[in-house]
Amino acid sequence: MARVAVVHNTLDLRGGADAVCAHVCEALDRDHEVVLFTVSETGLGTLDDLFGTDADVPVRTPPGTAVAAPLFARADDAFGPQLAPRSVVLARWLRRHLAAFDCAVSTANEFAFGVPSVQYVHFPQFNGHVPGPEGPDGTSGDAGVADRLWTRLSGLADRRLPADATLLANSGYTADHVAARYGRRPAVVHPPVDPISGEPWAERERGVVTVGRIAPDNRTLDAVRAVDRARERGVDLHLHLVGSTSDAYRSYVRRVERAVAERDHVRLHRGVSRDRLEALLGSHRYGLNPKHGEHFGMALAEYVAAGMVAFAHDSGGQREVVDGAPDRLFTDPASAADRLVAAVETDARPRLPPDRFGSERFHDRIRAAVAARLERR
Repeated sequence: MARVAVVHNTLDLRGGADAVCAHVCEALDRDHEVVLFTVSETGLGTLDDLFGTDADVPVRTPPGTAVAAPLFARADDAFGPQLAPRSVVLARWLRRHLAAFDCAVSTANEFAFGVPSVQYVHFPQFNGHVPGPEGPDGTSGDAGVADRLWTRLSGLADRRLPADATLLANSGYTADHVAARYGRRPAVVHPPVDPISGEPWAERERGVVTVGRIAPDNRTLDAVRAVDRARERGVDLHLHLVGSTSDAYRSYVRRVERAVAERDHVRLHRGVSRDRLEALLGSHRYGLNPKHGEHFGMALAEYVAAGMVAFAHDSGGQREVVDGAPDRLFTDPASAADRLVAAVETDARPRLPPDRFGSERFHDRIRAAVAARLERR
């Protein structure tokens, strides 16, 4: 048994990266003494309820987190997710604690740790000014002055990740961006998504479910626009928006609330239990992921796991989740409506196995990566 520090910049955004953090804590707690370090108001119990995990490990936060976390949330609302600043704050505090651990496991991208580490990258958080591989979404990794500042404070301005770090990435898309910035390509370990039981196809509702944080980067309103357009073409679809809300995105949440109030065919579900989420997925035919440049797409993978016909924006790592099928990819709300209408009119069915991203596969890969890293100390 080893002492393992799991490092996650914040649990407050309650997205796919946080699900990975909870699963990593659960996987490693079986064999090791695990402590989670984070800058968060949200507790692990909240993630367990959201993601169906059992991540019961001690959590340590820097002094002043009760003040800093709400301030970061306000910055998120105004400027977008402030992950790099959180990581720098956390890393600087961690330097006085990591010597007591045998290994650090980041579930929040790259760090310059002073101990052997396993680093799971959802997308690189530093050196964004370094040109990256272009994709159809136009993502190039360009960034400004703030990125250079946080990169320098992180200790990674030389673009050299620690030699004693094992690198993992959530998708081939992300792995390509890590290679462009740091000259090392991580192994791809897709995030954990277990099969979700559902009703027979004939008994499912002809409706759309969009799951994810109600946030501008998730483009929740694009799902509303896509279903509106499909209905204008005579296809009787309804839409369920399912996701957590956070003070970090309160102004956008208000816009979504207004859009829902104006439509009888759209419902907003906040703070739903895992059982309720799975019931919605298992009783509907279509899942829609409108986010651009998704690094993997946990919600999209859940649509697959629930036996739904899954649609995604044609960008980022989400193409991998739907195996690049052109009739499952779209570029804007209008083309998303095209895909939905075609699926209804042709009675399109799911093609992908629901167990392709199972959590046991993920847990085994994480345990193996940590064991190998500890053996090479």
